[in-house]
Amino acid sequence: MIIQPEEIKGILAKINGGGKKICPPLPGIQPEKTEPAAVLIPLVEDHGVWNLLFIKRTHKPEDRHSGQIAFPGGRAEWNDQTLLETALREAAEEIGVVPDQVDILGQSCSITTVTNYRISPFVGILPWPCSLQLAPEEVQKAFLIPVDWLNDPRNRRQESWKSPSLPGLDIPVIFFMEYDNEVLWGATAQIVVDFLDIIQHSP
Repeated sequence: MIIQPEEIKGILAKINGGGKKICPPLPGIQPEKTEPAAVLIPLVEDHGVWNLLFIKRTHKPEDRHSGQIAFPGGRAEWNDQTLLETALREAAEEIGVVPDQVDILGQSCSITTVTNYRISPFVGILPWPCSLQLAPEEVQKAFLIPVDWLNDPRNRRQESWKSPSLPGLDIPVIFFMEYDNEVLWGATAQIVVDFLDIIQHSP
């Protein structure tokens, strides 16, 4: 898969400038009110290979998302002026990336989660190699997965999943095959698939 940053920037500008959003809520997930959140989709070119950078969240008994693979991000705070600011603030807090280091290409389409968050993903290129400063209370590790591997449909599957918060509802959830001893699934996997679909199939 060929990654062309300027072309991606144009595609994302188009879908956010009145173009059709192509990422509808998952079936049954249409709450009346959602909490705003944002994540950074970090694009990294390493030795000529384009990757996405992911984090593994630190295990916490009180956090239902602990131990999961995710993008840097979190819910909007009252003093965040925009959701992009939310994504960059969270990335700075979780992996130590200074906002000025990130070349933002644009916003991918938002998704609604089973936990009633409306996540807005922002795509940005990180300089590489980049000295990451992980916040141990939030992030156990960070690692790269090649875009070509993520884009290969043989490396993922869709399963019916029962959410503890939505009893009686079967939700289609994407699970990737194991990579680097980790499994990417759920909302983050959906964000990845949506983003790759947008940059390849938008007119």
